[in-house]
Amino acid sequence: MKYKQLGRTGLYVSELCLGTMTLGGNADAGMWKAIGSLGQNEANELIARALAAGINFIDTADIYSFGQSERLVGQALKDIGVPRSDIVLATKTAGAMGPKPNDQGASRGHIMDSVQKSLERLQVDHIDLYQIHANDSVTPIEETLRALDDLTRQGLVRYVGVSNWRAGKIGKALGLSEALHATRFETLQAYYSIAGRDVELELVPLVTEERMGLLVWSPLAGGLLSGKFGPGAPTEEGSRRSHFDFPPVDLERAWPCLAEMRAIADAHGASVAQIALAWLLAKRHVTSVIIGAKRIEQLADNLGAVDVALSEDELARLDAVSALPPYYPGWMIDRQEAGRRPVPFRPGA
Repeated sequence: MKYKQLGRTGLYVSELCLGTMTLGGNADAGMWKAIGSLGQNEANELIARALAAGINFIDTADIYSFGQSERLVGQALKDIGVPRSDIVLATKTAGAMGPKPNDQGASRGHIMDSVQKSLERLQVDHIDLYQIHANDSVTPIEETLRALDDLTRQGLVRYVGVSNWRAGKIGKALGLSEALHATRFETLQAYYSIAGRDVELELVPLVTEERMGLLVWSPLAGGLLSGKFGPGAPTEEGSRRSHFDFPPVDLERAWPCLAEMRAIADAHGASVAQIALAWLLAKRHVTSVIIGAKRIEQLADNLGAVDVALSEDELARLDAVSALPPYYPGWMIDRQEAGRRPVPFRPGA
C-alpha cells in the first residue's frame, strides 16, 4: 500500500480508501438496501481486513442509510480498538436527512447541526475530512465557507473538502477562501472510472493547478466494471447494477473498454475489477480510490489492485479505448498552446 499527500496538506492517506455505502441498509432504507445491508459484525470484519492491508483512510457520509453507516463505522473502530490517530476519518453532509426544508443543504444551520450528529454517531471528537456532499444553489458560498472555517477553528473538523460540484464553483470557492482568510477546500471527491472520464475535462486541470486531492468514488462504475457485465459476461440478477443502475454510463463506449480490460486482466492473471482500479491508481492526479464491498472476497480482490503494475503499453491501450471525444475549448487550447506548455495536460495522462 502506498500513501499519498492529501492535496497540499501535510496529511498522508492510503492510495485505497475504504468506502462504507454498503453498511447499514435495511428493508426500509430504499436504495441503500440495494447498495448494501451489512450489519455490525460484517462492518467489523471489512474494516479490520482493510486496516490489516494498510488502509488508513475511511470514507462515509451522514446520508448513507440515514446515519446508520456512520454508526457502524464508529462502533467498528471501537470494537477493533484501533488508535484514533491511526485513522483518517472522512464523512460528508448536505444530502437530505429528512422531509423538512432545513434537513439538507450547505447552509450554516444544517452544517452546524449535522457535524454534531456525525460526531455522535462516529463516537469521535473530531472529523479529519469533512466534505460538502452536494451542490446547494440556494446557500451563498460565503456562508458555507464561514461555517466550515468555524468548525476547523473549534477543532471539530481538521480539513474540509467538496464533492459533486462544478469546476467553476469550486474555483470561486477557492478564491473566496483566500479573500476571507478562511479554511479552503483541500479535496474533491468525484466520480471517475475508465468508463466515465468526464472529470478530466475541467475538474482534473483545476485540482492539479490548485493542488487539491482527488478522491475517486465509484471507480467500478457501480459494479459495471467488475467483470460481471458486458459482452461475454452474464448479468448477475442479484448484483447492485441490476437493482440500482447508477452512475449512468454510455454502454456503447463502456463495452470496448471492458473487452480491452479483460484481455489485459488475462495477461496479468488478475480480475477485470483490479485492472479498472490499477488504471486509476496509475493516474498522477488521483490521490485515493474509494473501494466498497458487500463481501470480504470482494474487498480482498479490490485490495489486490495495488499489486497490479500496468505497463506503459497497457496504459496507452486503456487510455486509447476509453478516450473522450474532442471537446471545446479543450481542442482549441491545445492547438493554440502547442509547443508552449512544458508539460501540457492531456486527458488520460
